[in-house]
Amino acid sequence: MDRIEKENLPALFEALRDVFTAQREALIVLDGKVGDSDLGITMNKAFIAAFESVRNNATDPVGKTLQLAGMAVAKAAPSTMGTLVATGLMRGGKALEGAQAWGTAEMSAFWAAFFKGVADRGKAQLGDKTLLDVLSPIAVSLDTSSANGVSLALALQHAAQAARDGLEATKAMMAQHGKAACFQEKTVGLQDAGATVGVLMIETLHAYVVQSRSTT
Repeated sequence: MDRIEKENLPALFEALRDVFTAQREALIVLDGKVGDSDLGITMNKAFIAAFESVRNNATDPVGKTLQLAGMAVAKAAPSTMGTLVATGLMRGGKALEGAQAWGTAEMSAFWAAFFKGVADRGKAQLGDKTLLDVLSPIAVSLDTSSANGVSLALALQHAAQAARDGLEATKAMMAQHGKAACFQEKTVGLQDAGATVGVLMIETLHAYVVQSRSTT
């Protein structure tokens, strides 16, 4: 599979729903170290809502379907992280208006817009130990892959590795936002919970494309 067609979106979002259901408790534990312990619950609700929206709107163009998924997330999970993911999906979907499928170039445009949307909404900076510290490496990696004509599966492989590297780097950072910021030095040595969500998203995208390619 070198393009995600609109008819593939329900299966992709089903995979995302399943991942965040499976990771619910792990995210609760991770978030509970310096946060509110609700991240797993929030993301579980968010991706259940996103899947249901995509399933009901899969006849729409790719960009519109993703925007509607973002709107569903905003309604189902109106927390800080839910709002950021919703904004990313809506901005990313808007960037794909007119696109017939999700290839490497479109994936690059989507994640660049996702990153910008989260940055605009969250008001964080790179290095603040947030989701942005994973989204930026994803966007940069995909931009490079798009410029070099890399296949979608390989582009997502590179992006997922860049995301994991970004997540690892958050361990050395001190939290500057949210409840975690109250703990300051205690956050050093811990991976950021929000950034973990970004890694799970890009890893699921990569796994879906690889699995779909092997079964076609």
